[in-house]
Amino acid sequence: MTDIELTSDLTVELVQQVGDDAAIARAARVSTGADKTEHDFAANAKLISYLMKNRHGSPFEHNSMTFRISAPIFVIREFMRHRIGWSYNEVSARYKKLEPRFYVYPERRPLVQSGSSAHPDIQAGAPELTAKTNAGVTKAYQSSWRTYEALIKQGVAYEVARTVLPVGIYSDMYATCNARSLMAFLSLRVDEAESTFQTKPQWEIEQVARQMESKFASIFRATWDAFDLNGRVAP
Repeated sequence: MTDIELTSDLTVELVQQVGDDAAIARAARVSTGADKTEHDFAANAKLISYLMKNRHGSPFEHNSMTFRISAPIFVIREFMRHRIGWSYNEVSARYKKLEPRFYVYPERRPLVQSGSSAHPDIQAGAPELTAKTNAGVTKAYQSSWRTYEALIKQGVAYEVARTVLPVGIYSDMYATCNARSLMAFLSLRVDEAESTFQTKPQWEIEQVARQMESKFASIFRATWDAFDLNGRVAP
């Protein structure tokens, strides 16, 4: 059996981007025919702040960011709930044998169930619990990977053999969005005290979302500032 790789890495790469704060401001100014006049960062930031505060959302759609995300399948599936303004392409387990890369929990990851099933509040546990949890999931990973490889060796199609694999195996995808759709995503997937609407995202997708937010903020600085200062509500 091929040795499996165990990791807690969750990675986000910005593959490409189109547009910036100036493009958002131009899209707004076309309504008065002032889009061809150059404006400095301060003027654009002032306009963007106004748009965000008053929830004029369409100017924030005239741009795009494409991210390459590597995460376990259960994180990828959480993304699929976000459909408006998003496009996805993922590694296909029908067409290729997946890599034996599986997710294990870092010690800082809360593990203990608290609250209701509809509104869980996951609490930290003892380090021993993390070790026991990882030992259990590793055993399951090894068993499922052994079966997966055996089926492929017998000539079973990838699309059939994959059914034995757990959602803890890694996948890779491209995710493309615009600033407005990304802000809607961040409002739900990043838990910040100053947010107008409090949310309890799953820990792993929040780690991915924070990486995406960092890249977003570096490109669309005025837009991110306005988003953050106005309660982290998408316009």
